[in-house]
Amino acid sequence: MRKLLPFVLLFATVSSSVEAMAQNDSASLLNELSGMAPEMANLPVTGTFKGTYILNTASIESPAKGVLQVMIMHRFGKLSDGAYDLFGLDNATIRLGLDYGITDRLMVGIGRSSFEKNFDGSLKYKILRQTTDNKYPLSISLNTGLTYTTLRYADQPYLDATYRTKYFTQLMLAKKFSTAFSLQVTPSWLHYNLVPEAVDKNNIFVLGAGGRIKLTKRLSINGEYNYLFPNQVVSKEVYNSLSAGLDIETGGHVFQFIFTNSRGLVPPVFLANTTDSWGKGGIYFGFNISRVFNTGQAKSIPK
Repeated sequence: MRKLLPFVLLFATVSSSVEAMAQNDSASLLNELSGMAPEMANLPVTGTFKGTYILNTASIESPAKGVLQVMIMHRFGKLSDGAYDLFGLDNATIRLGLDYGITDRLMVGIGRSSFEKNFDGSLKYKILRQTTDNKYPLSISLNTGLTYTTLRYADQPYLDATYRTKYFTQLMLAKKFSTAFSLQVTPSWLHYNLVPEAVDKNNIFVLGAGGRIKLTKRLSINGEYNYLFPNQVVSKEVYNSLSAGLDIETGGHVFQFIFTNSRGLVPPVFLANTTDSWGKGGIYFGFNISRVFNTGQAKSIPK
């Protein structure tokens, strides 16, 4: 509980300090719509985040109906690997993903990671969208899916599909407080059919928070922190996932340059299996690149 207290206090401080900003933002958005019909003043707020990921954690955003997104997530080795490994650049972990907007609210995604040779599939649904008149002050999305590990274990041939499958569900609550600041809170539930030791929990709970501060029209800094509640993973030393990065948006591309202590690229790995610490030099540099394609059915691409 003492470890969690600073995180709770930080979130409370940030939330209270931006409350006035939220009111001013609603007013400014309505002023921008002053020339429109009254029924258009409750439009959904767009651009809470530029991409479908804050950094490692999925954001509330998803491709519009008929839009296909190609996602490349790349992490080099640890900076502490030193000059021999060119400070991690000689090593790499990569995830290739495809996300498709079935509707403007529902997205389906698939991916493959080199780390543990994981395949993943997910569904993301926008339950509620923040509106410009603040009638709905939050955006809420649900992200749920599974991962399947195909790594070969010579000494454990009994690991069939059941033991290789992990599940995750994330409830994402986000608010665009102003044109320059957005915040998301992400409670996550993970389920492992197989855990390393009997003392480890099959069901894992994590509380995450991430934000975006816009610097220019196409540039922002992002950060996220995921708190793994204690006494859930006991058999090995794990750390909370902490990441910071820079977003650059150029038309249909979003580039994210990232520093993180997490090597994994799917929720069951980076949320509960981060074995490196910032304080011990366990920092990975990497990037995310996304590119969207209109398949001919999309009405528009969210900005």
